[in-house]
Amino acid sequence: MTDITDTTETYTARLIALLAERSAKRGDFVLASGRRSSLYVDCRLTAMHPEGQLLIGRVGLATLRASGWTVDSVGGLTLGADPIAYAIAHASALAAEQGRGEMVRGFTVRKEAKQHGTGKLIEGPFQPGDHVVVVEDVITTGGSALKAVDAVRAAGGTVVGVLALVDRQEGGREAIEATGLQVLSLVTAEQLLPLIT
Repeated sequence: MTDITDTTETYTARLIALLAERSAKRGDFVLASGRRSSLYVDCRLTAMHPEGQLLIGRVGLATLRASGWTVDSVGGLTLGADPIAYAIAHASALAAEQGRGEMVRGFTVRKEAKQHGTGKLIEGPFQPGDHVVVVEDVITTGGSALKAVDAVRAAGGTVVGVLALVDRQEGGREAIEATGLQVLSLVTAEQLLPLIT
């Protein structure tokens, strides 16, 4: 029988390689935060790719299970968090089908509440009282994750932590942790940089 740790390490190594190949670029970039950087990471090019979905779902779910957190649902600010949350939810359904844990629901936090219908800020099967992990594609300043944290708390959820696909290691993790939340990341900029061609 294959050791789950070995399998997760293999998936993680492939995820790092895929992000370096598809999503990361060197150059001179202005980020959404307004900062300049020599590294740009467009996670959507990996997170919306079929192999990326598979890897993110498996590695993300394994990371959440290893954290010991109780998690009912995962989600974050649209658009970056969406494919990550849905990949984890899908992986949890496949695992549950095999008797390996409970399903985790995915949701989306809008950038602003709908101006029609129910006027909701959170879309999907999120429920008040959920233990939530806020997901983020790239953590730079931590601002997007914290905006999602505020929305989840306002809707009656309990945020147990933040999970990032990529931590740029530029202070965002520390900004989130300063609010009392633990941050986990699947990949760091330090792991990506040597592989970017």
